[in-house]
Amino acid sequence: MTSAVTAYVALGANLDDPVAQVERAFPELAGLPGTRLVARSSLYLSQPVGYTAQPDFINAVAQLETGLPPRALLDALLEIEHRHGRLRDFRNAPRTLDLDLLLYNGLVMHEPGLSLPHPRMHERAFVLAPLAEIAPECLIPGRGPARECLAGMAVSGLERLSALAPTAIPLPEGGGEDAPLTRLSR
Repeated sequence: MTSAVTAYVALGANLDDPVAQVERAFPELAGLPGTRLVARSSLYLSQPVGYTAQPDFINAVAQLETGLPPRALLDALLEIEHRHGRLRDFRNAPRTLDLDLLLYNGLVMHEPGLSLPHPRMHERAFVLAPLAEIAPECLIPGRGPARECLAGMAVSGLERLSALAPTAIPLPEGGGEDAPLTRLSR
């Protein structure tokens, strides 16, 4: 294992109680070998992208410190998805849990099945809003700080559902569903 580095993971779900799916994934991320959950964003409600004839999504981002190399971390994320019943029927299909490795210590790499940074993260408000919430100055290689990428983007249709303190670790039971609803708009 390498020394600990910072990685960011996007979480999304729109099937089988998506709030619960995402909330259950946070401690699973924290339980990965050599890994610590440093911060987690609020939960966000977003409209589907691509295939739109499906339920809205719950999204969040986690900041990890991990000793796992990128490929091993990705494999661990895929295993968590599998335990949550993730099926890959077609591109942009509904899902019980989607875990995307967004950033890994500023690394830029492209190999089969793994590209860092995530190739479409800078185009997706449902990724940038939760990322900017917990790490506004986080640099997206080739794009700039997360908050600047988000500032230039329309965020209509994105709602913050829970307003947890970004470093609220350990996680509270229920994930703050009683927090006031905040609509983001530009």
